[in-house]
Amino acid sequence: MLAVYFLLGMHTPYAQEAPKAAPAAVRYDVQVNAPRALATLLRDNLDLERWRGNPRIDMAQLARMVKDAPEQVRTLVETEGYYSPQIEARLDTSGATPVARISVDPGTPTTVSTVEIELHGFATEGAGEPFDPAALRKDWALPSGRRFRNADWETAKRDLLRQVNRSRFARAQLAESRATVDPAAHTAALRIVVDSGPDVHFGQLNLVGLNRYPRTVVTNLNKITPGDPYSEADLQAFQTRLQDTGYFSSVEVSLDSSGQEAATAEAPNSAALTLPVLVRVTENKQRNVESGVGYSTNTGMRGQVAYNDLNVAGTRLKSRLLLQQRQQTGRADFYWPTTAQGYEYSVGGGIDRTDVEGQVLNVASVSGTRAWGTPRLQQSLTLEALTELRTLDDEPGIRSKSLPLTYSITKRELDNLVTPKRGYVLSGQLGGALLPVLTDRQFVRAYARAFLLRPLGTDFTLVLRAEAGAVASKSKAGVPATFLFRAGGDQSVRGYGYQELGVREDGAVAGGRYIATGSAELQYWFKPTWGAAVFYDAGNAADRVADLRPKVGYGVGARWRSPAGPINVDVAYGQAVRKVRLHFSLGFTF
Repeated sequence: MLAVYFLLGMHTPYAQEAPKAAPAAVRYDVQVNAPRALATLLRDNLDLERWRGNPRIDMAQLARMVKDAPEQVRTLVETEGYYSPQIEARLDTSGATPVARISVDPGTPTTVSTVEIELHGFATEGAGEPFDPAALRKDWALPSGRRFRNADWETAKRDLLRQVNRSRFARAQLAESRATVDPAAHTAALRIVVDSGPDVHFGQLNLVGLNRYPRTVVTNLNKITPGDPYSEADLQAFQTRLQDTGYFSSVEVSLDSSGQEAATAEAPNSAALTLPVLVRVTENKQRNVESGVGYSTNTGMRGQVAYNDLNVAGTRLKSRLLLQQRQQTGRADFYWPTTAQGYEYSVGGGIDRTDVEGQVLNVASVSGTRAWGTPRLQQSLTLEALTELRTLDDEPGIRSKSLPLTYSITKRELDNLVTPKRGYVLSGQLGGALLPVLTDRQFVRAYARAFLLRPLGTDFTLVLRAEAGAVASKSKAGVPATFLFRAGGDQSVRGYGYQELGVREDGAVAGGRYIATGSAELQYWFKPTWGAAVFYDAGNAADRVADLRPKVGYGVGARWRSPAGPINVDVAYGQAVRKVRLHFSLGFTF
């Protein structure tokens, strides 16, 4: 009969003592009387709960589990810092269903009395500052006076070692870690000894997985020089730069430890160790086609087709055709690999047709851009040649051409670029057509935008937006409407149509020389990913600063932190037009 039990998978300490004649199974309840956090811990881990409802548990096995329960309880509550608990476990058979009753008085929790952190090694060779041991003690996560829990103890040790491993001493280890508990005094004395291991430096670059694209795609983005002290931040920054190129579906940048034993054997007594930088990449397909459909309350229904080729005469081609009810765009751009100095050059061209508020714009352009920086601080310089045909209602079209040069800068400090919960973004543009070359009207244009996201407690978030812009020229005539300003819409002044706010000309809304808008929004998150909002927007565009009389919109909205970014649905009232309008948007405009 025992052999049958093993074949069926019944492998418990109680099943081994089961009699040959199977006794009757017993159904029982478990009652735990303990502080809430401990009660949850016990219910999740006690054998009494784990085997409850198993048809092979009989009364004898149940009694044995009740007898063993105090020792199990003691072991579990010690992990929470209680080393002198009062525990009672008994089996109540007075009712129709037996009840295992567990009572726990945990007593006084244990607190940390002293912390001793001892560092061995940490010798450095060559230039650079040695590791600062004081920083380890300052950032230690379980200081004196803090409640001692086993989980916190393990986390603190792990964080301490990780802090050391991030800079120079990538092979550091815990040589000793000891927590001495005094149950009578309810204290724990902690001792940690960290052995630094060798002072690690970067070696040569080893590249694996690159077959289709030139090696310079990787090497030009490598800011690490052989001999530099090891830094985890440098590896992560290198990996991020490679991921952002678009050439690879996956990138892993790490130290190449395959030759560590040989390097150690060559210089067994050396305090320094040089390890290569290993880059493993998986290349994206060279060509791909993407398509999609969507809807925007700004521009209506849309369909899109994109074609990308990662190797066209040594450049990346990105092209797309976007068809919307109010706007149609076709564009292609060619990007050269980032240079060793960190610059990315591109050229492109496209056509665009927009029909909004009685103004129809047909624009054809070609441009060249030099971009540099990081996702946190991006800069670019763009020279563009464009020709534009502007039509207001049924009036004859007005043609203009221009050759503007524009400098752009964006500063981001966000906790997450896709679904941020705190931070800010500042962006600005300064440029214009300054020379009478391929230009009907010389002008200077400045534009700035600010975005702030700040939590207020645990459930509320404040969102602030503001923008301002100005165009200076002898006359507005001849300045392409592309460089003038209009306001209104999902990411502007809600309660008004897309680009509804501007200068009235012949029954249509045209762009103005100046713009100023602002928005204040308070979000309430009743669940981690679901929230509601109230907001107040104001702003306008005009040809004179004195005419920038703000148009006000306000309302309520729903928020969802989706994996693709924040989804916003707003119902806004435009006070100037006395209309209610629905707005839908995905993500924030940075």
